[in-house]
Amino acid sequence: MAGQMAFWRPPRTCDEYWSEFRHCKSLWNRFHHYYTFGTAPTCQQWKDDYYTCCEWERSSSSEAKESLQQSERARVAEQTKFTPVWDLRQKPPADWHLPLPQDKPQES
Repeated sequence: MAGQMAFWRPPRTCDEYWSEFRHCKSLWNRFHHYYTFGTAPTCQQWKDDYYTCCEWERSSSSEAKESLQQSERARVAEQTKFTPVWDLRQKPPADWHLPLPQDKPQES
């Protein structure tokens, strides 16, 4: 177990955290986020993660490691909290094998 702790790497490189921060601060992303959610995006966590990653690479501190792990867990939990838009079917409709109605011409 001690050998595994020595080889721990953040799930992303430090440059990826910085790229995510720059993308988050971009004008296009701000407009898209405001249009979609009605609020400006909060980008500070990406910047904090970048500096924490750099600190971990410099000193391999356990605080930086725990902070990055907690941040990634929170990010994954936030992505999975949304409910699906459609209900998934458990079985196909009873008439799935019947031909489609041909009385109306198809518009393409």
